[in-house]
Amino acid sequence: MRRDLFAQHARRLANWRIVLPWVLGYIAPMTLRDKVEALLPNWERWYPSLFDAASDLGIIKPEVCDPNSLLLTRRHRKVRQQAEDAHREKWGGKAQD
Repeated sequence: MRRDLFAQHARRLANWRIVLPWVLGYIAPMTLRDKVEALLPNWERWYPSLFDAASDLGIIKPEVCDPNSLLLTRRHRKVRQQAEDAHREKWGGKAQD
């Protein structure tokens, strides 16, 4: 009798994939895969990648940004300038042209 109850309980636990948040005491974060699978369990059948499925389902949305912000040379120039300004502010000196 006791073994049967234990076996039933073990089978139930084996079928659980997600730990309920109230058990942990906080809300467990969902991964992108979890979100897609919650909306479309067999997404791999129709989509070549997780990102394509997430995009079509509206989970992730593309954002338009300034193309200049994507250029590494401009980003590095700005970071280098900030570092030089901070160094001059702390140690003094003149800006080089």
